[in-house]
Amino acid sequence: MQTDISGGEEPPSDHRLQPLKEFHSAARGYWRDVSDSDWNDWRWQLKHRITSAEQLQRFLPTLTPEEYAGAKLANHKLALAITPYFFNLIDLADENCPIRLQVVPRLAETHTAPWEMSDPCGEDSHSPVPGLVHRYPDRVLFLVTDRCASYCRYCTRSRLVSNASGYDFHPEFDKQIAYVASHPEVRDVLLSGGDPLLLSDDKLAFLLGKLRAIPHVEFLRIGTRIPIFLPQRITPELCAMLKQFHPLFMSVHANHPRELTTEARAALGRLADAGIPLGNQSVLLKNVNDDATVMKALVQKLLICRVKPYYLYQCDLIAGSAHLRASVAKGLEVMEQLRGHTTGYGVPTYVIDAPGGGGKVPINPEYVLCRNAGRVLIRNYEGKIFEYTENADGTPRCKPKKIEEPDLCKC
Repeated sequence: MQTDISGGEEPPSDHRLQPLKEFHSAARGYWRDVSDSDWNDWRWQLKHRITSAEQLQRFLPTLTPEEYAGAKLANHKLALAITPYFFNLIDLADENCPIRLQVVPRLAETHTAPWEMSDPCGEDSHSPVPGLVHRYPDRVLFLVTDRCASYCRYCTRSRLVSNASGYDFHPEFDKQIAYVASHPEVRDVLLSGGDPLLLSDDKLAFLLGKLRAIPHVEFLRIGTRIPIFLPQRITPELCAMLKQFHPLFMSVHANHPRELTTEARAALGRLADAGIPLGNQSVLLKNVNDDATVMKALVQKLLICRVKPYYLYQCDLIAGSAHLRASVAKGLEVMEQLRGHTTGYGVPTYVIDAPGGGGKVPINPEYVLCRNAGRVLIRNYEGKIFEYTENADGTPRCKPKKIEEPDLCKC
């Protein structure tokens, strides 16, 4: 049930949020006999991923015909891979489980709507050297691999990631680093892919060291879903290595509160203890998080995990994602029910990555009702209207006041 803050229903009481806000450990499920040393070894998790329709059918007895067909065809578009740890977060009895929707292929992803694209963010057209995207003036995207621990079915780089579509991505680190070194306007480098944390500690340290040695590079970022898909990878040794390269920021990716287990919380805590500022980037997904109750639980759990909710993305127009795309109207509705109903630290910025390479554009509910010479009418989270007036030099003309019946015609 969605609530309307403009009148009528009250916001949901906390008892509806409580099951979502609780932290639980991921069960072992089919792997209950695996030793603790193996289960907690990230390399074991990668080696034992579910990667075929036949494995899915064995581990997920409620697999639907649409899911089985999608899994059989997945490797022609985006490979199927789910770590045992993350698989155990799936509700086996619910075909619309929000975890299941994100990682189990469906036949619908083989259908491309007329408005969908293989490269919706226009990255290839902003790539001066292979593996590097320079779309914004002072920052670059540095792609390091085409592999992920598990594959999100809405991945905006599905053309590249896993090489299922034959993109044949091969990063050329020497050329990428040389480009950054020869462009003094670049002060910010984001390592992404694929997932950079799949690299070995030594290889990742080599790359970070090369970039940190460039004088005009002020800070580094890593985009990763590893703390969510594979928290076992966040070892003390990895964290000790990363803290050598400060200022280093990290953007993680959780979409639903169920993804924030005790294991994920511990992994994120190790990163935070290493002095790495953490931000979360969610994607608005139909039947996953397009609900204010779910999103509120997610952002509040993220803050407990010492992660700042950073962006909420409108799902990119990637080919085959129509069945997962929620509307912009739904996104605005969710945002309106966060602002004022939870701490501002927990409210992400809702953005559309403008198709074709236009960059991130913030999308906000209409809080400014009108604005003319010296007069601004604003609406708060309760739907109450206030007037703010100012002189030509920007100084306030009088005290802001509440307006019972605003005259919008004067705007």
